[in-house]
Amino acid sequence: MSRYRGPRLKVIRRLKNLPGFTGKGKTPNLGESRVATDQSASRKISQFCVRLEAKQRLRFNYGLTERQLPKYVRIARKTRGSTGQVPLQLLEMRLDNVTFHLGMASTIPAARQLVNHRHILVNNRIVDIPSYRCKPKDIITVRNRPTSHNALGGESPVGGKTPDHLTISLLEGNRPTGLVNRVASRESVNLDVNELLVVEYYSRKA
Repeated sequence: MSRYRGPRLKVIRRLKNLPGFTGKGKTPNLGESRVATDQSASRKISQFCVRLEAKQRLRFNYGLTERQLPKYVRIARKTRGSTGQVPLQLLEMRLDNVTFHLGMASTIPAARQLVNHRHILVNNRIVDIPSYRCKPKDIITVRNRPTSHNALGGESPVGGKTPDHLTISLLEGNRPTGLVNRVASRESVNLDVNELLVVEYYSRKA
């Protein structure tokens, strides 16, 4: 699976706070770049630019490629419920995102690496697919082996509030384990984004 390997600070300057991209509670010091941002804010921004920025915020926060995000929008159009909220719910229930919210990784890219390297168990079975969709009553744990402890860094769950649809506890050996209580709601999403703008962006491209 392809990953973004470009300059991270450039993305943060343009898109501001991205919890999954930079980590919970981490606000990089942008320094003098804020002056340039304030100057550019006075310029007139087109509606296309507004929709594009919303799409980019969603894509970079969850670490998706340009081919993956439209798939979630297409699924939402065929599903009952709000077309804007369904993609957010699907993204929140991805295994890499659940692993991140449970404090097993500092960012979603780091959580994706844990999953890819077979360090994460779902219901006591190895799952190495980051896009795996977690379901209610799923139990997420870290494998009980030295390499998995090293990958986790031997740290307790990172700071930040755990979403309401997840419950976290510690097993023997300080191994975090999580329980998926229910499907994520819109209030559980800790990302400042207007999801309807993302739907409009892909509707106008179709």
